[in-house]
Amino acid sequence: MRNHWRRNAISAMIILSLGLTGCSTGAGTENEAQAEGGAGTTVSKNGYPIVQEPITLTMFTRIAPVNGPFKDMPVFQDYGELSNVQVEFTEAPTDGFQEKKNLLFASNELPDALYRSGLTPLETIRYGTAGQLIPLEQLIDDYAPNFKKLLDQYPEIRSAITTPEGHIYALPAVVTLGSARTDKKWINQAWLKKLNLEEPETTEDLYNVLVAFRDQDPNGNGKADEIPMTARASSGSGQGIPVVTMMSGSFGLDQQLGYNINLADDKVEIWMGSERNKELLQYLNKLYTEKLLDPAVFSHKEAEYLAKQASGTAGFFFDQTNNPFLEIADQYTGIAPLEGPHGDRLQSQGAPIARDFGAFAITSVNKYPEASLRWVDYFYSEEGSTLLRFGREGEHYELKDRIPYYKEDFLKSGNQAKITPYAGGGAPHLISDKVASYINPLQVQEAQQKLDPFMPKVRYASPMFDEQTAQQVNILRNDIDKYYEEQSTKFIAGALSFDKWDEFQATLKKLKIDELEQLYQEAYDKMEK
Repeated sequence: MRNHWRRNAISAMIILSLGLTGCSTGAGTENEAQAEGGAGTTVSKNGYPIVQEPITLTMFTRIAPVNGPFKDMPVFQDYGELSNVQVEFTEAPTDGFQEKKNLLFASNELPDALYRSGLTPLETIRYGTAGQLIPLEQLIDDYAPNFKKLLDQYPEIRSAITTPEGHIYALPAVVTLGSARTDKKWINQAWLKKLNLEEPETTEDLYNVLVAFRDQDPNGNGKADEIPMTARASSGSGQGIPVVTMMSGSFGLDQQLGYNINLADDKVEIWMGSERNKELLQYLNKLYTEKLLDPAVFSHKEAEYLAKQASGTAGFFFDQTNNPFLEIADQYTGIAPLEGPHGDRLQSQGAPIARDFGAFAITSVNKYPEASLRWVDYFYSEEGSTLLRFGREGEHYELKDRIPYYKEDFLKSGNQAKITPYAGGGAPHLISDKVASYINPLQVQEAQQKLDPFMPKVRYASPMFDEQTAQQVNILRNDIDKYYEEQSTKFIAGALSFDKWDEFQATLKKLKIDELEQLYQEAYDKMEK
């Protein structure tokens, strides 16, 4: 019965896809729509299957703690039948993923493609220039009608992923849904109500609320087991300190150009050595030393952080959606950014439309680059994104007013995050209001509405530097970011006195932070011309 249903469903998808693709491309005849791909394989530019004879691709990917094995996900099983392209995934856990990715390129033992790979602009430039990743711009024109349509609709995507030489080495996730580009600020409203406290409006208010969470046993179990405030740990050296990023807007510190950068009157300011950043670190140090900030904030694993959300023992934390604590969602509410000591109230954390840069890339060992790009292009359509995010209609989801919603009995199984690679973030696909009912329910929409008034008018993505400049930036940032993160962690944890701040600033100067700032200034000036 199930196989019969699947055959019918796949047949319907093929018909639908043929129809939609034909409409979007003004397709010619079937013969005209086919082209010779790599390894002598004929790749269909329109419709499915992508190739007549089945092929198998190898892909390296990050698997999040909430995910199940990729081979068991219905999206890859059903799309394999639809496309005639099978994928063998090499899954690397989130913790340690960056190191394994680095080793992959260092050893030159490459898969056919990197999926949900989190390649940074610098990595993309480096591996593209070295010839380990192939340029995609011509392939996009020929084999990626859905992604090309998004490029045309949102020109900022192309500028965010194109190198100065005109190459595109990696595809991002495309997020047209605003609430999918920010982490919300979730506070335990059940604890606020029990302690008769108002939602905090300022950083000082937040401090007082956290003290009450710590001292007044808001969960009522007689144990001091509450975690007043927590945040994600860094995902690796040079990847930033999430709690600093999430609180920076209250101290007038923005996150433009994908870095610790303020833009004022078209001037770029890297603020790591600024007095405002000192005040931010002093504030976090106060929270940490008074046990208001999770002592494991620098060390806990992703799964442990998500478990703290789901347990209801956390008072204040940050996440894009309410999925990790869905069963106790009523316990939490989103709040606006806190107003800082100088009146700043900015939601500085947020992603551009081209979010999750470097989500998909094709390597130079791939014998089927045309088929590989056509394979991933499906997920930039609403149909492909629906299959990726929701699984099978009737089994995992149902349509209401043409919008997919997970079935209640499926959600009760607790397997939602196991059937889709979007759970855990970073998958290459389209995220729109048509496919985001689960991550964008009313509670998340309300939390986003509290952030919206404090979002910057323009969110600039990381610039794509030319090869030489990218290498300069890489060298400078490798030293500066590592030093900044190590010292900032020590400042927050109390292992380094703020008496050493002048020495900290002087070292940043020695590491040529001014030169790095100038390179970003020149990149910004080119973007604005």
